[in-house]
Amino acid sequence: MTGDEVSKGSDDMMIDEYEQKQENVVPDGFNSHYLKVYYGKLFPYADIFKWMSYGNDGKHPACDQSYFSRREFSFTLDNEVYLRFQSFNSMSELENSVKEKCPVKIDIGPVYSVDPSKRHAYAQSGDNVFTPVERELIFDIDMSDYDDVRYCCSGADVCLECWPLMTIAIKVIDTSLRDDFGFSHILWVYSGRRGVHCWVCDGKARRLTNEQRAAIADYFRVYKGNENSHKKVSFTGLALHPFLARSYTEVLMDFFERKLLLSQEIFSTEERYEKILDMIPDPDQSITSELRGKWQEKRRTANSKDDINVVRWEQLKNMLQSGKHKVQGLRRCVEEIVFSFTYPRLDMEVSKHMNHLLKAPFCVHPKTGRVCVPIDPNRCEEFDPTAVPTLSNLLEQLNIGGLRAEVDNEWDRTSLGKSIRFFRLSFLQPLLKSCKEEMESSYNAKLQQSKNSFSW
Repeated sequence: MTGDEVSKGSDDMMIDEYEQKQENVVPDGFNSHYLKVYYGKLFPYADIFKWMSYGNDGKHPACDQSYFSRREFSFTLDNEVYLRFQSFNSMSELENSVKEKCPVKIDIGPVYSVDPSKRHAYAQSGDNVFTPVERELIFDIDMSDYDDVRYCCSGADVCLECWPLMTIAIKVIDTSLRDDFGFSHILWVYSGRRGVHCWVCDGKARRLTNEQRAAIADYFRVYKGNENSHKKVSFTGLALHPFLARSYTEVLMDFFERKLLLSQEIFSTEERYEKILDMIPDPDQSITSELRGKWQEKRRTANSKDDINVVRWEQLKNMLQSGKHKVQGLRRCVEEIVFSFTYPRLDMEVSKHMNHLLKAPFCVHPKTGRVCVPIDPNRCEEFDPTAVPTLSNLLEQLNIGGLRAEVDNEWDRTSLGKSIRFFRLSFLQPLLKSCKEEMESSYNAKLQQSKNSFSW
């Protein structure tokens, strides 16, 4: 029996075992034994390999044959063993290692100057040549960082009431990356539990220095407070930066007033509205006292159909923007409140340094069993984290499809197929086309330069 046959036989036995134990499985749970089936039948190795190769497939004389083998992969195993600086020379090496080790998490790091698995040999030689040379520009946005402005959930918990905060983050950051920085090849991925990851894969993004990455991260930095600060967003100057003004008028204000006010009931209790009153620069307390007086009376006319959160927000807005009070920065305070509740909160350190690791797309989150699927930024408001394929869903779908059903790809028989097709068609194909064109252009330029030098 060949190695492939052994693998396939064990996969089929694992599915049989899954069927027998189905009644005892938590519907959306995670089981490391079933992860073997997922890696054996569903994980898109070829797509990950093509992505991480960026056109360096050996089919063009300008290809860098060592490119993929200099990429760091890190595995977290079921027993909490953490294997860093894994590297592979081919897709089959990557696939065989993943199937053998069955990591509960796969992280992707930078492309180094030399093969990361051989870094010790270079260190012993005294040549300090082991350094990151390429890495996607990445962003990590975690819902737990919004705990001070969401009241439905906290920590790792997420529901459809607070998830739109992630949708808004995607819209704001994606638009800016494309319009302000000119990037095109951007991949958004659900983290599998409580957040989203962003991979900016253009050649010019991958070659950014740490200083340049820090500058871009700082461009997006607005939320500067901590849990002890009353005021976490503070704007100076006569007008908002054009990027912030666009985000405010096109995305944030509408989302705050139409959704967040109601879904999080921001003004519904004294504790909640006091948090907002604390954000108002009001030295003599005249404004906050007047608003507090109105809200503590809890007056609502009998025929009023307006939600109390909407009523109180309109009262606050009218008072701050009326011009009656001459306190400097008061009109700007409305913008600051909206930004405090809605603007994306990035993990700045992840974006600043090339050597940060980030979870690979299509991993399975061990706590939720959900697959880390791509998110379409053009339809991100339709994304439902509670409807993401789970490990147990996928194995059940494989069973229903029949153990020996003949299809081109196993994932075509599961709900994962839609995500893999989106990854291929909307992200990978345009990216590889761009990589080939860049490679061809660079190669031709070098040829021309060489010809010119000879003709001289």
